[in-house]
Amino acid sequence: MVNARIATIRRTGGPEVIEWVEEEVGAPGAGEVRLRQTAIGLNYIDTYFRTGLYPMPLPGGLGVEAAGVVEAVGDGVDGVAVGDRVAYFGNKPGAYATHRLIGVPNLVKLPDAIDDRTAAAVMLKGCTAEFLVERCARVQAGETVLVHAAAGGVGLLLVQWLKAIGARVIGTTGSEAKAELARAHGADEIIFYDREAIAPRVRELTGGAGVRVAIDGVGRATFDASLDSLQRRGLLISYGNASGPVGAVDFAILARKGSLFATRPTLFDYYATRAEVDAGSARLFDMVASGKLKVRIDQSYALGDAAQAHRDLEARATTGSTILIP
Repeated sequence: MVNARIATIRRTGGPEVIEWVEEEVGAPGAGEVRLRQTAIGLNYIDTYFRTGLYPMPLPGGLGVEAAGVVEAVGDGVDGVAVGDRVAYFGNKPGAYATHRLIGVPNLVKLPDAIDDRTAAAVMLKGCTAEFLVERCARVQAGETVLVHAAAGGVGLLLVQWLKAIGARVIGTTGSEAKAELARAHGADEIIFYDREAIAPRVRELTGGAGVRVAIDGVGRATFDASLDSLQRRGLLISYGNASGPVGAVDFAILARKGSLFATRPTLFDYYATRAEVDAGSARLFDMVASGKLKVRIDQSYALGDAAQAHRDLEARATTGSTILIP
């Protein structure tokens, strides 16, 4: 049994609802391990749980990804042992903690080439990039793809992944500094969403054709522009709500704009089985170890400063990935 510091929310709202409690974390049950966490990932989905956009039972924890060291194992545990370095992501919040009990199906053993901080920064966002590019969009070499928020945590990984497979990338950003960051990671063209009309500029950059795929984690603010940027029978992947949820949609708009396709995928439906977790994470680790995917940790906060990290994330004051350190 160990004493742990754990974040909890008793009501939904702004960053101020995050509270800290001291709790004892006991021995793991069957199929569980007790994890001493060394680095915790900050993700936009954390704000969705905090605000209530994604409902969860209250009081509840926050955070869906972390890395750490196994301190104890329960009955029936195979594949991991005390002292192993592991990482995880999952759809049950609770990662904002110094220690945690977690089921083995959520865990991935870390190869020597991936350090704990990198793992915490890249597991959820990197696996998101993997499924969006390779299994949802099925992007092929030579295709042009529109990526919104190209300098963000997922955005920079998407840009690199797309370039690694031979695609052309048009990214959107909100500042010169973020544009330079996206370009440095492989973006071929940049559109400034606060000063340019996105869809007309996409048409200009593609000789009037538009893109086959638009990958949009922004949501409401970019939904119409994403649709208008697509070529006939193009695909919109709306995977996030940074500007708010898209809301009700007239389904016939897809026909009017060129027999378009649209999907609202979640990571957990593409990593629903142990085989998918193992294959997807192995692909991610190979991309990182080979240098094709560079993980930028541009912000690091003490775990107790999680509320400020949320404020900065929602204010679009962050770039790359952000981690919390217990």
